[in-house]
This record gives sequence, C-alpha cells and structure tokens, in this order.
Amino acid sequence: MQLDAIDQTLLAELRDNARCPMALLARKVGLSRTAVQARITRLERDKVITGYGARTGDAYEQSQVSAHVMLTVGPKLTGTVEAALRKIPEVRSLLSISGTYDMIAIVQAGSIERLDALIDGIGLLDGVERTHTSVVLSTRIQR
Repeated sequence: MQLDAIDQTLLAELRDNARCPMALLARKVGLSRTAVQARITRLERDKVITGYGARTGDAYEQSQVSAHVMLTVGPKLTGTVEAALRKIPEVRSLLSISGTYDMIAIVQAGSIERLDALIDGIGLLDGVERTHTSVVLSTRIQR
C-alpha cells in the first residue's frame, strides 16, 4: 500500500502520541479535522493502523532488563514455538529472520534473575533447538 506524505505524517504523529487530539493533527498536516478523521478511518479500515497502545516511560524502561534471544527452531515447528512464545508476556516482539537463526524474540524482564529464568524457559520449549542471547546494554535510537 502506498501512503502519501500526509498519511506518513499522521502515522508518525500517532506513533509518537496515539492520544493526540484530532484538531492538533489537523493543524500539523494542514487539513480539516473531518479530512484527518477520514484518513485515519481509512488507515484503520485498510489495516495500516491495527490498534493503539500504551508506551512505557523512561523510568520504567530503565528498571527493566531487555535481551534479544535468537532461536533455532526444528523443521516445521515454527508455529508451535510461536504459539508458545505468544503466551509469555515478557516476549515483547517475535521476528522471523534469515541466516543462522530462525527467529529473534525481544524479551523484557524486571530483573536479571527473571531474565535468566525466562531464557531457560524459552530454551526448553518444544521445537527450540538452540538459543543465543544478547542482553541490551542501552538503547541508542527508539522510534
């Protein structure tokens, strides 16, 4: 789907603040509130925007330990592993990748001890053959 510059600006603004008032969005893109609402409705209908969520603040994020867990998954077991990882709330994102590993799970835990247990649990899931974990030391750019 091709989005024009106004759609891209609306997406960027909503990513930054999903609760941004329609009037402010309209001023930022130079359209009427009605036109902006129609565009957002179209973006939702076309599944460009599929939901809105809460972003956590810096203080909370700094209290968490994040890691990237690379996984090698057994043949034809990707669906099984994905289903199991969906049930783990500390798994923030799951990416299918090319290369040595099949997936990367982005995880976040409240302590090193919880992260250690989480990684052990992921490694024990049916279908996971091997894991390799990199703990995130700092976030340089977040968009």
